[in-house]
Amino acid sequence: MSSTPEKLSVSDLHPTQITVGMREVADKRRELAKESKDERHEFLRHHVIPVVIGPGGKRFLIDHHHLARALHDDGFEHAWCETVADLSSHEGAAFWKEMEKRHWVYPHDQHGQLRPCSELPTHAAGLIDDPYRSLAAYARNAGAYAKSTVPFTEFTWANFFRTRIVIARTEDGFEQALRKAIELARSPSAAALPGFLA
Repeated sequence: MSSTPEKLSVSDLHPTQITVGMREVADKRRELAKESKDERHEFLRHHVIPVVIGPGGKRFLIDHHHLARALHDDGFEHAWCETVADLSSHEGAAFWKEMEKRHWVYPHDQHGQLRPCSELPTHAAGLIDDPYRSLAAYARNAGAYAKSTVPFTEFTWANFFRTRIVIARTEDGFEQALRKAIELARSPSAAALPGFLA
């Protein structure tokens, strides 16, 4: 199932993950702020948020959580969304089981620990920061590893870095961690990860 994109209220979009990288959210906010109203409209038309219809007709976003959080933080009322599946006939645990089967939910907290789906935020405003998710994204953008079609690749890399790098809470702590992440991503210890570049 794939639908024609439609404008939905940002406040009605239910996340399917607990965390985002707030550095990435800030980057998206800066990107949107630099554009004119027409450019923003065009950007959002080309960055359609995929959603699943769940129990009670609720819309669950299955990608672009950083964009949804950025839109919320900047006061955007609507986002362009495309319905990719209607799972409204599934209730409770059956819904989440189907979402897991399709790799459309990732209920891990900012420490990389699996949590029950009942702890997923009900709104983009409830998404919390995982700095290692930002570290993974910045490392990929720097060419440390390749984009992959494997579900949740950046979370996999975030968890890899989480156990090996401390992000110091200093002015240059993130940049130091990023240099280490780029180095680690090319090491033999990362060879089994999706997107590894020899």
